[in-house]
Amino acid sequence: MTIKVGDRLPATTLVKVTPDGPEQVSTTDYFAGRRVALFAVPGAFTPTCSAHHLPGFVAQADALKAKGVDEIACTSVNDAFVMKAWGQTSGSAGVTMLADGNADFAKAVGLTMDGSKFGMGTRSQRYTMLVNDGVVEQLFVEAPGEFKVSSAEHLLAQI
Repeated sequence: MTIKVGDRLPATTLVKVTPDGPEQVSTTDYFAGRRVALFAVPGAFTPTCSAHHLPGFVAQADALKAKGVDEIACTSVNDAFVMKAWGQTSGSAGVTMLADGNADFAKAVGLTMDGSKFGMGTRSQRYTMLVNDGVVEQLFVEAPGEFKVSSAEHLLAQI
């Protein structure tokens, strides 16, 4: 079942990229008591993700925070080392990189896709979610192959 607006995020574990290395974080703790703009991409270093999705959230970080967003986070079904490298090479200051290496979070929220025909296996769908104290406040899931409703600009227009 796909998560929807008004649902509480399921309790899973993601891996946060820190200067000291990977750090496991529970979704229950991570999203508690704050408003987080979370966007998910099918893969780090993939064309649309690198050229549009991540850069859009980096560019709109101040505007999102001005609208009451406490943190901006990106998740992908990649390991923490790949997420760290992608963040560093893309200049993603202001965006917390959250690895979902086994797709546990993507599966728990019901937003996976089958990327096996591209050699990618199970991946996350492309979406943006505004989470307020662990509860989904807004959710915008892209149609396959599109990049419209999950952009930072679209989220800004909705909040």
